[in-house]
Amino acid sequence: MSAPLVIDKPLARQLLAQVDVPQILRNLFRDLAAGQAVQPPQQLVEFPNGQGDFINYGGVLAEQRVYGVKTSPYIVREQGPLVTAWTLLMSMDSGQPLLLCDAGELTTARTAATTAVAVDALAPATAKRLTLIGSGPIARAHLHYVRGLREWQDIRLYSPSLARQSAEQRRALSDLDPRLTLSDSLEQALIDADVILLCTSSATPVIDPATLSKPALITSISTNAVRAHEVPPASLSAMDVYCDYRVTTPGSAGEMRIAAEQHGWTPDAIVGDLAQLMSQQAPAPSYQRHAFFRSIGLGLEDIALANALYHLQRAV
Repeated sequence: MSAPLVIDKPLARQLLAQVDVPQILRNLFRDLAAGQAVQPPQQLVEFPNGQGDFINYGGVLAEQRVYGVKTSPYIVREQGPLVTAWTLLMSMDSGQPLLLCDAGELTTARTAATTAVAVDALAPATAKRLTLIGSGPIARAHLHYVRGLREWQDIRLYSPSLARQSAEQRRALSDLDPRLTLSDSLEQALIDADVILLCTSSATPVIDPATLSKPALITSISTNAVRAHEVPPASLSAMDVYCDYRVTTPGSAGEMRIAAEQHGWTPDAIVGDLAQLMSQQAPAPSYQRHAFFRSIGLGLEDIALANALYHLQRAV
């Protein structure tokens, strides 16, 4: 038995630049729709005495003959919490470990690329105005993957941290795309937006869809905070709701759980997930009202990317 490959963060970043991450995810969701992939719910395990927790994200890719698990601990420390993540890839044939990969870069890439797959499937073909809320690595990765999906004429970025950033930091953001402008206020960033990408670590609502000037596609991601949500839970009933995987997302997404408990919303109201969209089993939004896409991050996404990096590195 040979030892598994080990890929650290710098190597993972280098290899990810060589693969088509959105296309890998599209294929994954088609496999999920065809019954060739398995995505169980996330497993949250708490450490004793409030010392933190870890979440396991598992999954099976039968066509590729691999399964795996990403494990991500949240470790409470005096100097602040520590969050790491590692993905273990296993062979379905030999039962042996194939790869151990630092999942930090995988998480950033698959989070943003999953949003991009959703934007490509859900945004109006005529969408021109793109808004990003957030300025960290996740927001920058979102821009990287969505910048070519529509003929954007106007890309705006707003983050509360912009006011604290240096001129050099602001210039680095502006240089990400010639169409990008930095907005001085949230309200300015949202004017007439066609697509709004929420890329924050906020535990509470970032925008209220009811205040927008016209129907838009709003996307939202997960963060470590308990029941984190970037839109008001009560707003779900007034939007066409989509998600990454309807079997597991409603049980983890903060606004969905709160909306179900307090506002009469039910997961049955979800119009479709990415597996259904990639297999043409769910309709696109009509944009008579807002469309909302929520992703929580699936173990299958990490495993699919880890598998791609494994084959790329083995070929060296």
